[in-house]
Amino acid sequence: MLDFRTYQERARSTAVYPGMGEGNWIYPALGLAGETGEICEKIKKCIRDDGGKMKPERLADIEKELGDVLWYIAALGSELGLDMETIAERNLAKLAHRKKNGKIHGDGDHR
Repeated sequence: MLDFRTYQERARSTAVYPGMGEGNWIYPALGLAGETGEICEKIKKCIRDDGGKMKPERLADIEKELGDVLWYIAALGSELGLDMETIAERNLAKLAHRKKNGKIHGDGDHR
């Protein structure tokens, strides 16, 4: 089983970009936006070209893009000095708190 901390460390070992390791959070943030856009494009084409039915080939492509999104999240976290394990744990705690209080829906960061 691969945990987030190990993933982040291993992803870091594959990182090659300008200013890597020097607090260059802009590069991975832009990469994250780009990869997220690629996922949205594939889903859009599923709706347009395949009547909303997810074909196995497109699903495989989306899986690869989700991996790229995960990599950029790890890189961005590393550049900002954030630990993915902590991010994941705090996110689940936040969502559990919102659900408990009946505030899972709605707007705003501080529900």
